[in-house]
Amino acid sequence: MKKEEAYETFIEYLTIERGLTKNTIKNYGDDILHFFAFNDKKNINDYSCKDIEDYIQYLSSNGKASKTIIRQGTSIRLFFSYLSKNGIYTKRIEKIDMPKLGHHLPNVLSSEDIESLFEQPDLSKGEGIRDRAMLETMYACGLRVSELLSLKLSSISSTLDCLKIYGKGNKERLVPISDYAILYLEKYINEVRCKNKGRNSPYVFLSHFGKPISRQYFWKQIKKYAHTASISIEISPHTLRHSFATHLVENGAKLRMVQEVLGHTSIVTTQIYTHVSSKRIISAYDLYMNKK
Repeated sequence: MKKEEAYETFIEYLTIERGLTKNTIKNYGDDILHFFAFNDKKNINDYSCKDIEDYIQYLSSNGKASKTIIRQGTSIRLFFSYLSKNGIYTKRIEKIDMPKLGHHLPNVLSSEDIESLFEQPDLSKGEGIRDRAMLETMYACGLRVSELLSLKLSSISSTLDCLKIYGKGNKERLVPISDYAILYLEKYINEVRCKNKGRNSPYVFLSHFGKPISRQYFWKQIKKYAHTASISIEISPHTLRHSFATHLVENGAKLRMVQEVLGHTSIVTTQIYTHVSSKRIISAYDLYMNKK
C-alpha cells in the first residue's frame, strides 16, 4: 500500500473508531506527515524501525524538546502499530527508545580542566603513577568506572592500540586507546605494578595491598585531585566518561561511532551529548558577548 493510502486509513480510524477531536487528529496527522517528509518513500512497507530511530535522532540533534520528541515518536508508533494489526504493514514493530523527560545534563570538564586534573597525581610516587594511568585510560577510552576497575591485563591488545571491554550485560567491545594513555599505562605496569604484592592478579589497577582498586577509593581520589586543581563543578569518576563523549561530539564525531565506543545499546542514550555540546557552545558565546 502506498504511504498516502495508509495515512488516510489511519486518519479515518482516528476519526470514526476512536472519535478523537479534530485538533488531536491534526496533531497525529502532522507528526506522521513530518516523518514522511524526513524520509520520503513510496510504499508503507518500505519503512523500517531504523527509519523511525533515525528520525528521532534527527529531532534530538536539532534541539527539539524531549516532550516534543516523545509525542512525535508516540504518534508514529501508533500509526505503524495500527497498520500492523490490520495487516497493512507487514514488518515487525520493535520498541523505539525515547528520551527521558526531566533528564539533567551531565557536568562536563573542559579540555583545560582535564589537563589540570591529570597533572595532580604525584608521579614521584607509585600511587601517583597508577592514578595518572587510571585517569588517562578512563578518559581516553570513555570507560564506565566499573569497566576501568575490572580491566584485566589480558584485555590490553598485544599491539597496544585498543582494549577489550566487557560492558553492561557482559557485552564485549573493542575500544581504541590513545598513545598518551598507553604511555602512562605502560609506565605503571612496568615500573609500579610489577613490584606490587598482587602482581600475579589478572586485574590491571591494584591497591597497595594487591587488591583491585575499589569504586569508593577511586571516587575519593578524583575528588581530591579536583580540589587541588581548583575545579569548581561537582565531578565524579563518571564525569570523565561524559567529558570524553562530549569532546568527541564537539570535534565532529558521528553519534553512531560514539555510541559504539561508549557501548550504549541505544543511540537515544548517546544523543544527550549533542545537547551538552550545544549548551556549552551557547554558554561560551554568552560569555564572549558579555565581555564585549
